[in-house]
Amino acid sequence: MTESTPTNPSDAAASGIHVDSDWKAQAEAERARLAEKEAAAAARGGPGAGPDQLPPAEFRSLVGLLASQSVMGLGTMADPQGRVVVDLEGSKFALDLLQVLQDKTKGNLTPEESGELDEVLRELRMRFGAIARMVAEQMARDPGSVRMAAPGATSPAATGGPAAMPAPASKPSTAASKLIIP
Repeated sequence: MTESTPTNPSDAAASGIHVDSDWKAQAEAERARLAEKEAAAAARGGPGAGPDQLPPAEFRSLVGLLASQSVMGLGTMADPQGRVVVDLEGSKFALDLLQVLQDKTKGNLTPEESGELDEVLRELRMRFGAIARMVAEQMARDPGSVRMAAPGATSPAATGGPAAMPAPASKPSTAASKLIIP
């Protein structure tokens, strides 16, 4: 893996996880794709549609909302201190909700809606697995570089120090669901 100097806090974390350029390119492509979808949704909203207006209440909006929650839990956003916060449990929950949505709507979706939901689920599962492996590898290399934060904690110091992360295949602990990568 190669190390690069992050240009902004969402570029995977300064000294924590090292992300290869392929993954970064994939994330940028996904951001561009989501921006295009948002622009298209705003265009469908009519002449009064703008950034302050909510998107239409439709199936795509629900899928997009849940997908966004899952992606945010995978560390795509930094906290105010510039640290990457990875919430695997929260991300997995949003992913599970999308699966429930797919199961409960089977046979009631248009082919386009069904295909989009399949694609979102496939992409999120791949990303979840990749991030979970990266965090586990980081913990194996340098356990002190990743800290567990108790739900509602505002800093890693509030947790009393580093904690071991469960293996990606196991269910994350509910006592400490967020990882903070300085």
